Formats: sequence, structure tokens, C-alpha cells
Amino acid sequence: MVTEISHHDLIIAGGGLAGGLIALAVAQQRPEIRLLLIESEGQPGGNHVWSFFDGDVSREHRPLIEPMIAWRWEGGHDVRFPGYSRTLKAPYNSMTSDAFAAHLHATLGKRLMTGAYIADLRPEGVTLDDGRHFTADGVIDARGGADLSAFDCGWQKFVGQELHLSTPHGMRRPTIMDATVPQGDGYRFVYLLPTGERTIFVEDTYYSTDPVIDAEMLRHRIANYAADQFWKVETVEREEQGCLPVLMGGDFEHFWPGDDPLPRAGARAAMFNPTTGYSLPDAVRFAHHVAGLSNLDSAVLARESRAWAARLWKERGYFRLLDTMLFRAAEPSQRWRIFARFYHLAEPLIGRFYASGLTLSDRIRILSGRPPVPIRGALRAIMQQREQQ
Repeated sequence: MVTEISHHDLIIAGGGLAGGLIALAVAQQRPEIRLLLIESEGQPGGNHVWSFFDGDVSREHRPLIEPMIAWRWEGGHDVRFPGYSRTLKAPYNSMTSDAFAAHLHATLGKRLMTGAYIADLRPEGVTLDDGRHFTADGVIDARGGADLSAFDCGWQKFVGQELHLSTPHGMRRPTIMDATVPQGDGYRFVYLLPTGERTIFVEDTYYSTDPVIDAEMLRHRIANYAADQFWKVETVEREEQGCLPVLMGGDFEHFWPGDDPLPRAGARAAMFNPTTGYSLPDAVRFAHHVAGLSNLDSAVLARESRAWAARLWKERGYFRLLDTMLFRAAEPSQRWRIFARFYHLAEPLIGRFYASGLTLSDRIRILSGRPPVPIRGALRAIMQQREQQ
């Protein structure tokens, strides 16, 4: 029997994107730290493709994720809407969970524990369901989604499939939004990543007021989309699905009380773009922040992680305002017009939006000019949002 270390400097609960990146950053920058990353599934990272624009991750932080990038498109990316399409110049990158898992195993070795379900998590340590107990100076809870009942949420739901085609698809760059597809009870678009000459990742996404995913309906939509492109699908190589919160309002203090002694990261800390659910830029930045701390005790990590998340919550009220207008002020079948108008704006502004780095002038520009939603409905939605704060 292999002897296990019972005490660690830092234990990270959850081997998803946030927890895995913190572990990688700490292992690379602080090799002296006795680290343990615990993942309940057999492989860290789950079953995902994470994508980002070049501007989302600083040059300084890029080395952390570079080994896990499976595809990069230098030629930019496209968007399509009824009567309007555009090619944007920003290069696009995608990481896969397989590459993520392989890099974690290679970097962490025995410091990565998989197939281990956590029965009890406290600031001073972890107890697994098989009775094993590990103590630590610092613990971080990065086990995915938390209780979001304190927030007013819409939802972005999707199913994505990696398709192998019988003939080349002819696409040279990603299409991150094809909203020329039939709409319905909420904004819908198809997301396309050409991963090879005859392989393409197709994701059908739509915004909805509830978190229930009708996976069979979305598979049917993907099949219909492929047929409309005259693609003959030989095999479905892989499938993923998800439901991302779109935040309109809520009570951060209730979500994360100030006296909570347990540090958090990732979705459990609401570290994601409130409009897109986009979490990779936040995960990279926070991983580097944690690795740079001189003290990794739980008390310090709890203060640091909560302060970090609270700052993001305060800074991103504008995104929640946009979400409120999307869900409460626009007719469902016409919500695509909001995004189409947005994609007429200058490309640097669009880049700052995805990186969650809008300037004051950006915010004014997005809402100026001819409104994409009725003024009366927008004002009503804004007032309702303020009443809920």
C-alpha cells in the first residue's frame, strides 16, 4: 500500500477549470508547496471545450494555458445574423478537457487524486467518503456550481457535438454565433469550431428562463443544421452539454456571507462573465493571484477569494443590466437584434466585452444610438432590477 501524505500546505477540492488552473499555477510558481488536488471523477476537467480570444488572457499569463491549447485559428472568427455577417480579426483558441487532464497528470503526478469523492470539506481539511482524512493549512472549494438561489438568473443552455463528416466542410475559421437559425422563446445561435478538414464541433445554444436542458431537441437541431449545410455526418465523436447562469441581479452577501470561513474559486465563487457565463479569463487571473500570495492559510484565502469575487460582482453590474434588458425588455423572437447591433460596434470594444474589461465610454457606446429594445420595456426592466438589489 502506498503511504499517503496526511498533511498538506494547500488542498484544492475540485479538478475543473478553476481548481486545475490554481493547482498548475501553484505547482509551477511555488514548487515547494505541498499541494493536493482532489477530483471526484476519473478524469479532471470533465468533458469540455474552453475557448478564448487572444485578448482575454494577458501575455504574462498565457504560458499557464499554452500547453493545453488544442486548436488555434489565426484568421479570426465570424458572426452571422439575419441580413448581416462579419469577420472579426481577433485570433481564437480552444482548449480541450483531454489536453487539460493530460497536462495536470504530467505536472502534478501524485499531487492529483482522482475518483475521490469528498464527504466533508472544512477550512482545516478534507474527509473522503472512504474515511480517509487529509489536513491542510489552506483549503479552496472549487467544486463547480454553487447554490444560486440568491441570484436572479436566466440560463444559457447548449449541447455540442464533434462531428466527423464524409467530405470536407470547407470552413477556415470558427463561427462563434450563427443566429440565422430559427429563433423561438429566446435567443438562439449555433457555434462552430472547424477542428479538422472533415471534423467540426457544432454547438446549439439558446437563452432561456429555466435551467432544464432538452438534450434530444438540441441533438435534433444539430442534425438539421448539418443537413442544411449539406454535411453528411459519418459519426458523432463526442458530445457535451451544459447550462450556464446569466445573472440579472441578486444579493451577493447572501450568496457568500462575510463570515464564511471556506475559500472558494470558479463558479462556486461566481467568478464568470454574468452575460456569457465565460469563466476562463477569470480562472486564469485568479489562479495567478493565488499562486502569488505569500500566505496560503485558509483564513487568508477566504478573505482574498471573497474580496476578489465581491469586487467582480460590483464591477459587473453593467453586465447584469444588459442581461435584464435581454430577458425582460425584448421579445424572445427578437432578442437576436440586441446581439446583431452589438456586433456592429468597433472590434476592440467587442474584445473588451468578452474580457470583462469595458471602459466607461464602452458602456455608453453600447447603449447609445437607436435602442435594440423598446424604451418603455427597457426602463421597466431596469427599475425591476434596482428594486431587487
